[in-house]
Amino acid sequence: MANRNKDVEEEIYDKVVDLTEYAKRQRWWNRLFGKNSGPVAEKYSVATQIAIGGVSGWCTGYLFQKVGKVAATAVGGGLLLLQIANNTGYIQVDWKRVEKDVNKAKKQLKKGTDQAVPELNTFMEKSTEFVKKNIGVTGGFVGGFLLGLAS
Repeated sequence: MANRNKDVEEEIYDKVVDLTEYAKRQRWWNRLFGKNSGPVAEKYSVATQIAIGGVSGWCTGYLFQKVGKVAATAVGGGLLLLQIANNTGYIQVDWKRVEKDVNKAKKQLKKGTDQAVPELNTFMEKSTEFVKKNIGVTGGFVGGFLLGLAS
């Protein structure tokens, strides 16, 4: 059964690759994307890949930092307002019901983790393969992301 799935995946991959090669030979493709529209690792030098990764990583890290601050402020402010409302008597919290719901959610999460493992493994394998193929861009992105978070 596993071999059959592997064969089907390879067949689909071959068809997709054939389709991309066919598209690259078309005039509209070349006008739109240029003749060298393959993977990044084939088009640019290592220095260019690191620069592209670094700039995009810095932008992502900077935005992540700013959005994270806003989100943390909103969540913290909301919790503070709820606590003030609870202390002044506007809200009555049924802590037994909260505890019951939390325990129920824990049980559901334990059941769900067993089912999600194959999907997570597939995602990790694909991510690892991407990082290996694009090590220059990935390295630049990680460095830029960390610098963006720090700035």
